[in-house]
Amino acid sequence: MSQVLYLEPVGGIAGDMFLALAVDLGVDPAAISAALQGLQVPGWRLSTSRAERHAITGTHLDVVLDEVDPPHRALSDIQKLIQGAQTMSASAKARALEIFQVIGEAEAKIHGVSVNDVHFHEVGAVDSIVDVCGAAVAVELLGTPAIFSAPPPLGSGLVKTAHGSLPVPVPATVEILRGVPVRFEGVGELTTPTGAALLKVLAKVGPPPELTLDRVGYGVGTKDFRDRANVLRGTLGTAAHSFAGGTFVIEANLDDCSPQLLAHAMERLLGLGALDVFVTPVTMKKSRPGHVLGVVVGADQREAAVDCILRETPTLGVRFQRVERVALERRFETVQTPFGPVKVKLGLRDGKVLNTAPEFDDCRAVALAKDVPLKEVWAAALAALGAR
Repeated sequence: MSQVLYLEPVGGIAGDMFLALAVDLGVDPAAISAALQGLQVPGWRLSTSRAERHAITGTHLDVVLDEVDPPHRALSDIQKLIQGAQTMSASAKARALEIFQVIGEAEAKIHGVSVNDVHFHEVGAVDSIVDVCGAAVAVELLGTPAIFSAPPPLGSGLVKTAHGSLPVPVPATVEILRGVPVRFEGVGELTTPTGAALLKVLAKVGPPPELTLDRVGYGVGTKDFRDRANVLRGTLGTAAHSFAGGTFVIEANLDDCSPQLLAHAMERLLGLGALDVFVTPVTMKKSRPGHVLGVVVGADQREAAVDCILRETPTLGVRFQRVERVALERRFETVQTPFGPVKVKLGLRDGKVLNTAPEFDDCRAVALAKDVPLKEVWAAALAALGAR
């Protein structure tokens, strides 16, 4: 069973909203602060309070600074701060570094410079560094769940930045979220570059898996929009299926594959340890006769099976889906027949035998050795099974 955090950016997402959500889900803000002490950026503290937006109550979080911090640091400066933070775990550092790398690459592309020449303004300030590194630490404190998210709303209008007034969503947010499902709706800046980078690195944006719900929290933002609550909702739960495990059915449509190639592909797939391989005759486009080559594999064999089909057949693509599978427990025994010993397979559920069958290869070997029809050896094995 896998733990899952499902994010719903009802009113958008920003770094402080994600941290506030983590606190609302039970993370101790003192634990976050302790993990960030090694960043060597003094003069800040976390302040949390209860807040309400559109009758929804949650946690609001501020990074309070003792004095105004000069909001300009190079990416390399921030990387050195993170790498030198002895109080952060290696995995938290890796998350934080990846988030800043994503932001840096977006800024570099927008400004037409090398990523090494990017100087952050708002994102380079102490509060933003605390937001990003705090989020990386909070994921760990939540138990490192698999994170999914609904598509974020981006907002509209103008926002004042160090570069002047920019359109919302700001260019960095749009660049970061390329290839990610989003919603162009809302008024004001709903998703910030930091919030976008958190989603890009930490979450898979799309529908959540089936969950057994455990805890629900709300991170409350600083704004109060007319059309929606400025909150980030997060649901912690347990997935019905492991993301690393499971069973997949992989299929390819073939209308130009010779029987010899098809048979060879089936043998190769079985050699990979596939649970099953099958071929179904079908009528395809232009009324051509063809076949569907299918294979059932475990998650750890999926990529190898996909690669095998693409290499061994003329197909230009495959499809796959996760499936439910119930398998009987299997046990092998040996029965005595007039022709010699034969191995048989038993299928059990809850300790009760539901299915039995002689092993074909054993029966064939005995039939050849004794020079008798295979069907007689098979029948003798079945009779021995029934006489037990």
